[in-house]
Amino acid sequence: MTSCAERRPMGRAWGQMSTLPAPPAANTTARPPRNGAKGGRLRVAMVSVHTCPLAKLGSRETGGMNVYVRELSRHLGARGVEVDVFTRRQDNGTPRVVEFGENARVIHLEAGPNRPMDKYRVLEQLPQFLQGIREFSAETGRRYDVVHSHYWLSGPVAGALAQEEGLPLVTMFHTLGYVKNRVSTNGHEREQRTRMEIERAAMVASDRLVAASPTDRDQMVDFYHADSSNIRVIPAGVDTQLFQPLPKATARSILDMGSEPQILFVGRIQALKGIDLLIRAFARLLAGWGEEPAPRLTVVGGRSSSDGTDPEAWEMDRLKALSVELGIGDRLRFREAVPHHQLPLHYSAADVVVVPSLYESFGLVALESMACGTPVVAARVGGLQWTVQHGKTGFLVPQRSPERYASAVGALLRDGALRERMSASAVEVAKEYSWSAVAERVLELYREMSGRGAHQLAACAR
Repeated sequence: MTSCAERRPMGRAWGQMSTLPAPPAANTTARPPRNGAKGGRLRVAMVSVHTCPLAKLGSRETGGMNVYVRELSRHLGARGVEVDVFTRRQDNGTPRVVEFGENARVIHLEAGPNRPMDKYRVLEQLPQFLQGIREFSAETGRRYDVVHSHYWLSGPVAGALAQEEGLPLVTMFHTLGYVKNRVSTNGHEREQRTRMEIERAAMVASDRLVAASPTDRDQMVDFYHADSSNIRVIPAGVDTQLFQPLPKATARSILDMGSEPQILFVGRIQALKGIDLLIRAFARLLAGWGEEPAPRLTVVGGRSSSDGTDPEAWEMDRLKALSVELGIGDRLRFREAVPHHQLPLHYSAADVVVVPSLYESFGLVALESMACGTPVVAARVGGLQWTVQHGKTGFLVPQRSPERYASAVGALLRDGALRERMSASAVEVAKEYSWSAVAERVLELYREMSGRGAHQLAACAR
């Protein structure tokens, strides 16, 4: 059987990127043999350079990927897999090692200033980050069996680590720069060529690629010419113990909300999320409502910022100005991002959740809302068209039309029986997306490609 090191061209791909250093020389320091953890358990090095899975959601550079890495690691850990998540330290007060589940921990590494940084500036810190992984491994005697990379920024580090150690490499991008640029309406959110070069190189270098949906897989093939035989479609999951229907009256009372129809948006404050489209649709809905009480819209996401260079602060200012211009400021409320465990209250308090994104590789907010029994009106784009079942768990809107969104949302708000049917269906569909099932499919992927052999990995994961 050909070794991973022999069939992985990451060194060549890395060297072709003028913005990145050549791969370091192989580490010749004597290492302990790779026999796995106690009892022969499988060990996985998760690489998530630019954002910590434990970071507060809805703020800058945090979102569904944080949830994915955290929950996947926890559920792999529950299966006996030892998972170390390597991420860049962004706060001086953060401990180096934080355990966040059975056999799962985050390792915060020094890589540039200990504060949030633009992701393209983080590129310059990747050699230090990679050296941090080496030093941690040497200090602890920790050896790994699989490298699992998340997001394009982790690609060069994960590829170099896998090549040095002769390990199988799994990569999940979560979003793709080329697709993002095709739909972006905001120059501040457009991606540089460097990102697409790294994504393309990582697709060649990886033993397996994980796509969040069939659309995500097709985009890797169509826009990057990825080898479809190396791609496995594994959707994200939802914690149905946390995300479940709560009594609407109770949720609204806790959140200090009234009895009027409630519309909800949850997510980062970015032009790519289509919040301006939702605001325009909400204005049209109010204009034709003609009865009392009129609906309210709540936008949950973002945080206060005095950083004049923060594009999310610019977008928030633009959205607030738009609501004033449209004369709906008194019916629209912006709330800062809340801890993940508080989101079920918000979903349960709402009558409908709207996800009007220009691009989503999966659409975790839609799935969480469905698990809480709240129908979803979403854009027919990316993974959303697989997550939301049109006419059963909500509606998919095929065009960026305020009128179409207003019509779909209005239909749900005015028809209580329809909401109840979709609510019941949404809860049942969401049960199919457990994190336990996701972890089992990822573990099977590790078994499939590992040079240790499927029977060895099966034994390690017991």
